[in-house]
Amino acid sequence: MAASGSIFQCLLRTSQQSLGKRAAQIIIPRQPTATAAPRFTTARLGSKAKATSTPRRQFTTSSTRRQGPQPGDDPNFTSIVDNPPELVRAGKRHGKGLIILAIIPITAFFLGTWQIYRLKWKTELIAKCEDRIIRPPLPLPPRVDPEAIADFDYRRVYAEGVYRHDQEMLIGPRMRDGEQGYMVVTPLERDDDPSSKVLVNRGWVSKKFADQKSRPDSVKQGEKVRVEGMLREPWKKNMFTPENRPDIGEFYFPDVKQMAELTGSQPVWIEQTIVPDIITVYDYEARGIPIGRVAEVNLRNTHAQYIFTWYGLAAATSIMFWLVVKKPANQITKRVKMNKSW
Repeated sequence: MAASGSIFQCLLRTSQQSLGKRAAQIIIPRQPTATAAPRFTTARLGSKAKATSTPRRQFTTSSTRRQGPQPGDDPNFTSIVDNPPELVRAGKRHGKGLIILAIIPITAFFLGTWQIYRLKWKTELIAKCEDRIIRPPLPLPPRVDPEAIADFDYRRVYAEGVYRHDQEMLIGPRMRDGEQGYMVVTPLERDDDPSSKVLVNRGWVSKKFADQKSRPDSVKQGEKVRVEGMLREPWKKNMFTPENRPDIGEFYFPDVKQMAELTGSQPVWIEQTIVPDIITVYDYEARGIPIGRVAEVNLRNTHAQYIFTWYGLAAATSIMFWLVVKKPANQITKRVKMNKSW
C-alpha cells in the first residue's frame, strides 16, 4: 500500500509539471528569431523606423506672448462664439418684395374703383354738353363773364361784327388728314361796342396758306359777318408744348388770356362751326378759307378701359401674391444668415 501511494504521488507531480509547462507555453508567446521573421515584417519595421525618426514639433510651455496687439485686447471684440450665425431655411422668409407685391393689388383696386366714379362723371358731362349742342344758338351778349363760361361750355352762340385781320394769329403746327397747317384765330369786333371783341377760332388752313396774301378770299377787310360757333372754356397747356412767343408771332397753343391781352379782346373763345359738307370742305381747302369744326362733343371717355386695366392688374397681382405665400418652403436648400452684430 505504501509503495502504491508513493507511485501515485510521483505520477501526480509529473502530470502537474507537464501541465505547468504547457500553460506557460500558451500564456507566454514564443519570441520569433531573426532568421525566422518573414520579409514583410522586416519591411514594416523599416518603415516604422523611418516614421519614428522624423523630428516632432516641439511645444513650449513658456508664458511669453507674441509681440503686437492681440484681438482679445479690444474690449469691444466679439467672436463667433459670442454671436453665432443663424441658420435659416431658404424660402421660409420673404423680403421687402413681398410687401410691395401685397400693396400693388390694393392700390390697383382703389384706382379701379376711383375710375368708376370718373366714368360716371364723364358720362354725365358728355350728356350735358350734347344737350347744349342740340339747342338753338343764343346771341352772345356784349359782355361775357369769364367765370360763367364753364356753365355754357359747348353752348352754341352767334355774334355779328367785323374781323380784325390785322390782329390775326396762327396757332400750330396742327395736322389734319395727314397735312400740316395752322389754326386761324381772328378777333371779332362787334358794332355795338368796339371793346366787346371776342376771339374766334375760324378753323384750319394748310401751311401753304399761312400768308394772308395767298388766301384773299378769307381776308376781306371791313366785311360784316355773322359768326356761329360754340362757346368753349380756355384751353389747358400740355406739359410737352413749348411756350408761346408772341414777340415773333409764334403761338403753339391757344392761351386765351394772353391772346386777349395782345388784341384788347375779352377772354372769350368761340370755335366757328360748319355743316359737314365734303364739297364745301374741298372748296374751302383749295381757296385757303379756314375750315371750321363740326358741332359735336369731342371729349375723350377712356375711363372704362382704365377700369378693366386696374381691376385686371389687381386680380393678377393678387394671384401672384397668393402663389408666393402658399409656395412650400424648400426643405433641402439652407443658408447661413450672418449675425448683424459682428
